[in-house]
Amino acid sequence: MSTQRIFTMPFAKVYPLYLSKAEKKNRSAEEVDAPILWLTGYDQAGLNHQLQANVDCQTFFDQAPAFNPRASLITGSICGVRVEDVADPTMQRIRYLDKLIDELAHGKTLDQIYR
Repeated sequence: MSTQRIFTMPFAKVYPLYLSKAEKKNRSAEEVDAPILWLTGYDQAGLNHQLQANVDCQTFFDQAPAFNPRASLITGSICGVRVEDVADPTMQRIRYLDKLIDELAHGKTLDQIYR
């Protein structure tokens, strides 16, 4: 998947993939939403609005009310790419969220995920 393609993909199409990954490991939708809210600064109503508005991934992250400054503490690999080494800011934010959901699916608590 090219960078351009993920930027233009509706976040509402990516979100169910996050849910599915977490639910396979007995995690709830609320647990999936929590790191999204923590990372982006959206509240639940704001996240629901963005999902219903069918905004693309780039817009979702560009319109985030307050991207968490502690996100820079997120490290590790997703799909063989170190999230801390991603040069494009939007792509890095996407990878940060991928990493958080991955950690959730692997059994980490929200306290551990939030760093």
